[in-house]
Parts: sequence; structure tokens; C-alpha cells
Amino acid sequence: MSEQHSDRRRFKRITFNAQTELSQNGQRWPVQLLDLSLKGMLIQRPEPWLGDASQPFSADIHLNPETEIRMDVLLAHNDYGQLGFVCQHIGLDSIEHLRRLIELNLGDPEELERELGALIDT
Repeated sequence: MSEQHSDRRRFKRITFNAQTELSQNGQRWPVQLLDLSLKGMLIQRPEPWLGDASQPFSADIHLNPETEIRMDVLLAHNDYGQLGFVCQHIGLDSIEHLRRLIELNLGDPEELERELGALIDT
């Protein structure tokens, strides 16, 4: 079983629409966020797509004018017009916003705790 498939099973993805921007080496792409998890995100591939898959990206997900989730991500897959990213680093404020967002969408605090435990074990 691939690591990507294993992560999909351990980390629930939530469908979420928010203004999102991807950046790398001075280039910026406004992107459509498709879903989000504690481990990463899935976006619609922007056209033209000129990102360097071998280098990290920064992702900014704007929840409202004062609140954003910012994470450093690596491209995990580029399939069917979608880009999947795995989170490499996320700051404390951003992880708190992401945790709360996922908690509200899961509706089950125990499930969130299981996912947090799986995140720590990876």
C-alpha cells in the first residue's frame, strides 16, 4: 500500500472552499481548494502550471480577512487536473485554526483525537 493511500485512510479530508494561494520562488498562483486534512490539501491545478515539483511550496488558506492557515507543502501527486500536497511544516497558530476547522466539520471530537494521534505517529 502506498504512503499516499495509507494517509488517505488515516486522515479524513473535508471539502472546504476558501481563498487559497500557492507560492514558490516568487511565483504565485491563486488556486481552488478542493479539500483539506491535517496532513495536506488537494487543489485544482491552475493553468498554466509552472511549479517545480522538486521544490517546496507555501500555501495560504484565507479563512477570513484576519485568519489564515499557512503551511509549507510538497507536491505529492499531479493527477486528473488536481494537485495533492503533503504538509511539511505548519505554525502553531495555523495548526490551531486547522484543528478547529476539522473538528467543526468532523463533528466527533474522538475522531479528531485519533487523527491527531496518527499525525504525531507519522
